[in-house]
Amino acid sequence: MKLSIIIPILNEADNLPELMAQIVSLAPAPQQVILVDGGSVDGSVTVAKEMLKSIETAQSIIDWHVIDSTIGRAQQMNAGAMLATGDVLLFLHADTELPADAIDNVQQAVAQYDWGRFNVRLDSHEPLLNIVGLMINQRSRLMDIATGDQAIFIKKSLFEQIGGYPDQPLMEDIELCKRLKKISRPACLKSKVTTSARRWQQHGTWRTIFLMWHLRFDYWRGVSPKVLKQRYHK
Repeated sequence: MKLSIIIPILNEADNLPELMAQIVSLAPAPQQVILVDGGSVDGSVTVAKEMLKSIETAQSIIDWHVIDSTIGRAQQMNAGAMLATGDVLLFLHADTELPADAIDNVQQAVAQYDWGRFNVRLDSHEPLLNIVGLMINQRSRLMDIATGDQAIFIKKSLFEQIGGYPDQPLMEDIELCKRLKKISRPACLKSKVTTSARRWQQHGTWRTIFLMWHLRFDYWRGVSPKVLKQRYHK
């Protein structure tokens, strides 16, 4: 199995050095990593290319790419998927780190499943945020729906079959999973990715919980993703 990791980035200069170093440390390593920039203004592309110089000096076996795309997480991930040569695509947020055994876990999972996701934990010691992570994992397991923070992975043939990520500004991960689960159930890995708790910490834990549940409910009842995105960023 050849694995391509696709990472959409937008103003993630602070996160990229740690993220890229962590990917290099994975054993076994992924065969390919594609960073897809959506128009960063904080020097993310420069940081990524500088990191690649040191990685190449260390003779990394990973095939790295840094490409540009129109802004929008769905468009960026689809652009990365077009370049990907892997049999399996893993979509990773720039503020999320994979566990050390991630590649082995994905290899084992795709022997039985066509797609899947990891459990998630938030990088905070706040008890309430630990509960938030548990709730995300339980909801995902019960509903066969994953969020982008859970590092969704898909066989490339299936990804192409369903037409990739839907071209919408928000809830693209939810809509993708709704389409996928009509075809097959996901592998729900117990191994955990670690994702940033910055949104909860910046905007308040309870306020963010309420907002996310409200947005998902409104999406379920048919509110436009464009309208939801305006509320999400507001």
